[in-house]
Amino acid sequence: MELNLTKPLCVFDIETTGLILATDRIVEICLHRIDPDHSERTLTLRLNPTIRIPREVSAIHGIYDQDVADCPTFKAVANELVTFMKDCDLAGYNAISFDIPILVEEFLRVGVNFDMTNRRFVDVQNIFHRMERRTLSAAYKFYCQKKLEGAHGAEVDTLATYEILKAQLDRYQNEPYEETNGQVSYPVINDVSALATFSTLRKNVDFAGVMVYNQQGLPTFNIGKHKGKLVTDVFRTEPSYYNWMMNADFTLYTKKIITEIHNNMVSPKL
Repeated sequence: MELNLTKPLCVFDIETTGLILATDRIVEICLHRIDPDHSERTLTLRLNPTIRIPREVSAIHGIYDQDVADCPTFKAVANELVTFMKDCDLAGYNAISFDIPILVEEFLRVGVNFDMTNRRFVDVQNIFHRMERRTLSAAYKFYCQKKLEGAHGAEVDTLATYEILKAQLDRYQNEPYEETNGQVSYPVINDVSALATFSTLRKNVDFAGVMVYNQQGLPTFNIGKHKGKLVTDVFRTEPSYYNWMMNADFTLYTKKIITEIHNNMVSPKL
């Protein structure tokens, strides 16, 4: 179905040096403009972020430092982007939470006025998640073709979860799954270890997800002002941060883990 437009719509996506809105930079941007007369234009640019692209991030989007070394900076193309997106509403996948905020940060950083007033924002991911609900009842209907009666009772929900798991094994036993790096596997097999690996979306150090393991298997902060930094590096350069965490409203298990990390730094095991 063609879009019914009363003003131009710009669908866009960006690749960045990371996920921290305040400090990470854009390394690639694609803008696809659709005007009310249904004419379409696409602008794709690679950019020199002026900071290093972490290797683990490059492994995801395939853009390395050497690929953008001779590319223009965001400042050099900012006015071109403003002109391309003139009078446009904006659309993207996870755009409201990430792409739009980091794009605005880039414009502010170089002192270019990108007026956000009177623009509407369409987030395709949010439409997907709201229409394809992720509740247990929705999953039961999808996988088992039955309505879940008595939802939110512990026994009903437990038995429904078990039915869904078995139905998933039937549905996906020969279904390929492609990783972001292009590697294809068949992860949904009748093996608990394999299922646990596939269903764990990130490797948390603590159950609350305050810390995660990085690519090297080292504990890294996953939230707050030190997000992305090694826990040991933070405790070494800012010793008071450990005391602040111990007095803050973190879970007891998180405090147990950071205490173990902190104590190992102070008195490393032989």
